[in-house]
Amino acid sequence: MRNFLIASALLLLIFPVFTQQGQTPPKSVPPTEYRIPPEAARRVNPVKPTSESIARGKRRYGYDCTMCHGKNGDGKGDLAADTNMKVPDFTDLEAMKDATDGVLFYIIKNGKGDMPPEGERVKPADIWNLVNYVRSFAKRKATQENK
Repeated sequence: MRNFLIASALLLLIFPVFTQQGQTPPKSVPPTEYRIPPEAARRVNPVKPTSESIARGKRRYGYDCTMCHGKNGDGKGDLAADTNMKVPDFTDLEAMKDATDGVLFYIIKNGKGDMPPEGERVKPADIWNLVNYVRSFAKRKATQENK
């Protein structure tokens, strides 16, 4: 009986090795281009950029975004610096001009690249507040430059 148990155990250990040898390894799939659906890009922010909305967005930004995007939105957060991530600079007017509110909402909700999605964890109104806060970085810089 003991020999039978040992033989059975060996078969259980060896069998997967033989079955894997006959399989072809999966082909590496090239990364797909990140695309935002046109209807998502056209979404209009239903939350007005009031001081209350921006304050709420700032609070959420402090919890979830500062580590990569930086306290000032310049893309120089600690985690981004430590891992050499290329993170967008929200203070750069040129970089932000083509990003509609709908685009920002979509990226925050669904993630992009190394950025994890907020998904269903955050209410849509809170994401729109965050969009308003992100927009405030470029507006602040434009105001400072015009002085």
